[in-house]
Amino acid sequence: MPPTPRSALSTQPKRGETRAERPDTSGGSDEVSDTFDSARDQVSDTFGHVRAAGLGRWIAVLAFIVLARATPAWAARVEEIGCIGNTVSDLDRARDFYVRVLGFRADGEREEAGPELERRTGVFAARTRTARLVLGSECLELTEYLAQKGRPVPSDSRSNDRDFQHVAIVVSDMDRAYARLREARVEHASSGPQELPAWNPSAGGIKAFYFRDPDRHVLEIIWFPPGKGAERWHRSGKNVPLTLGIDHTAVVVNDTEASLAFYRDRLGMPEAGHSENHGPEQERLNGVFGARLRITQVRAPKGPGVELLEYLAPRDGRPYPLDARGSDVFHWHVRIRSSEAPTLVSALRTARASFVTLPGAAAPSSTLLPLRVRDPDGHVLQLETP
Repeated sequence: MPPTPRSALSTQPKRGETRAERPDTSGGSDEVSDTFDSARDQVSDTFGHVRAAGLGRWIAVLAFIVLARATPAWAARVEEIGCIGNTVSDLDRARDFYVRVLGFRADGEREEAGPELERRTGVFAARTRTARLVLGSECLELTEYLAQKGRPVPSDSRSNDRDFQHVAIVVSDMDRAYARLREARVEHASSGPQELPAWNPSAGGIKAFYFRDPDRHVLEIIWFPPGKGAERWHRSGKNVPLTLGIDHTAVVVNDTEASLAFYRDRLGMPEAGHSENHGPEQERLNGVFGARLRITQVRAPKGPGVELLEYLAPRDGRPYPLDARGSDVFHWHVRIRSSEAPTLVSALRTARASFVTLPGAAAPSSTLLPLRVRDPDGHVLQLETP
């Protein structure tokens, strides 16, 4: 359903900081801006010599100056989006729902405790059960905290709050999928399935519906008309499953440009689509009156996309809770993989990104993988090697 960097990683304070105490996070973005200014000055000075030295030679020189000076030294890349995880209050109940109602396949379970889990999640004295579920080529991980249970999804949570996140499950038939959800008596987040209007070239004809799982995480089912979505979402034949896979995870952001500076420029995930959605269909899909959204999708070479949802209106969504922990049931995280993960960690440290740590612990070094980091709005990513 689904574009250029402007600002720094985050204006949100870390837990325990006031906004006045928050260190300047403009880091690399200002470096890039300064680099372009310097390159521009060199270009201006050089043009006086173009006629004397030959146009072709100086074009090559100028291209080298701009590319060499404007490319960040940390240009490592995320190569794959892996499993998307959330925290549940009852693993057996949640797994049954995803398998029985949504067509996922159970693919193992693990139990964890100890220093490595505590370091990764930032939750001391934790013990967890985690189930891996597969749908098509994608996977979810559902985690129950047996010790150090956290808070539930707030009863008054809204789709424009910045702790909002969902996964979009692709269906082959919207009517049948909605009927199955009605049979399962799911809680609606949308008033019903919505078909986005034809005037929107990026999203017209797409059908979507928001609902909640047993822990009140918002999920989306989505159907793509011909010509939209990946080719694999357009299967034909008698034995096509009703649910096909996960197209993307969506997160609400305060400032698209700040988010692009993180996802695109820091993590190397290029833009893959964008649109501006509004109107009665979008309002009823999100359950937000007057909703007008700037939607930008970024993608790694493999795995689901990450969709950035900026509410241009209304602007009253609540920020991500500063005291959120991995044990809170409103927690989500996205596993991202890179063969250059240590380089990415170093770059994120330089940019003063907010890492998930135990209370009072220092930011991690590049040797402590996997580790978790927050995007500019507080959404959690788990950085790993392949």
